[in-house]
Amino acid sequence: MINERMVNAPSNRLTARGRLAMSLASSAAWASRKAGRGKGSMIGGLIALKVDKTIMGQLAADKRTVLVTGTNGKSTTNRMVAAALRTLGPVATNEDGSNMDAGLVAALGVGRDAQIAALEVDELHTPHVADATNPQVAILLNLSRDQLDRVGEINSIERRLREGLAKHPTTTMIANCDDVLITSIAFDAPSVVWVAAGAGWTNDAAGCPRCGEPIIREDIGWHCAGCDLARPTPDWSVDDTHISGPKGLREPLTLQLPGRANRGNAAQAIAATVFMGVRPADAIAAAGTVLEVAGRYRTVHRGPHQIRMLLAKNPAGWQEALSMVDRDADGLVIAVNGQVPDGEDLSWLWDVKFEHFGGLQVVASGERGADLAVRLTYADVDHKLEKSVLRAIEACPPGRVEVLANYTALLALDRALDREGHGETAATDTTGNGGL
Repeated sequence: MINERMVNAPSNRLTARGRLAMSLASSAAWASRKAGRGKGSMIGGLIALKVDKTIMGQLAADKRTVLVTGTNGKSTTNRMVAAALRTLGPVATNEDGSNMDAGLVAALGVGRDAQIAALEVDELHTPHVADATNPQVAILLNLSRDQLDRVGEINSIERRLREGLAKHPTTTMIANCDDVLITSIAFDAPSVVWVAAGAGWTNDAAGCPRCGEPIIREDIGWHCAGCDLARPTPDWSVDDTHISGPKGLREPLTLQLPGRANRGNAAQAIAATVFMGVRPADAIAAAGTVLEVAGRYRTVHRGPHQIRMLLAKNPAGWQEALSMVDRDADGLVIAVNGQVPDGEDLSWLWDVKFEHFGGLQVVASGERGADLAVRLTYADVDHKLEKSVLRAIEACPPGRVEVLANYTALLALDRALDREGHGETAATDTTGNGGL
């Protein structure tokens, strides 16, 4: 049943216009690499879409596709999904995190001969990407406020995702039943695998997205006070040591990545890939092979410091990342930029609980370090201010330093460390240098 679409799938048959689009994309990518402007995948994808707006659908037509979307955890979950699906065969995937149309086309083009695709997709792009790819599975992780100046009000995103995915009744949803907004998106879908993946941040779901009445939270579960929306019974769940699934499955789950949120990500990746035909033992083992994702969780030795890098992009992500900070470290650098990929509106800083760092030495950094310093002052956190992230690290005592940064701040640090010879970066974005 599950494997019928995987076996003996025909190779992609592009239209004449599609072949021209991919040929021009390949030439543009080659020129970009020759000019030293990066891998060229993004410019190639952009050109392919300019030439043929249907190219994504053509490239995905013969593939069993998994889409991974949500506010936080897309890249990590997608990496785990791809690792597990490779036990079935080659996989087309955007492991570099380029999750909008051009990046998706580039990934599908590189993996053109693969019969399976694992694609992380930006929430705003998910409806039309689903239309183009007709996914077999959609993994719905979580939904919370993110980049208000770009994404907008969260309930409107929930409605767009619900309406967009409702057009695909043959797609199976792998949905986080602990997240109210995600549950609402998948609640009426014909085929859903419910996963108790956790919801550490609940501030954006105090009211029902369907009727507006309060959400009543209990020790286990939640329900709406005004309609039938309620936490479904999970098919899969995860705790601090094990993952549990259908037919009495209960196995140890050991990850290389820290934090409760990553255990929830792993649970959804495992549930999705088992549904697609991966053996449970193989899916569990694959999730445990992921060490870092585009530089995050990476550990680097620089001078007298051992630096561990953590990423946070929005209030929910910051709250989770703060819980991962080692309070026994010798220093903590918190770096915040306000570039377009980060969101230029940083008012969310006031929603994050920065209190209670104890005796940890804290340095505020990044292009918007002054905004962060004001927030830390109101949180009664003793700190220094140093715009350059590298100099902020140098201001910490010798030993272990935790660096918690948003997107472009982490990317800039990753690149700066690579220039110093501390390894190759997995990121391919072209944002600015964050004041390093």
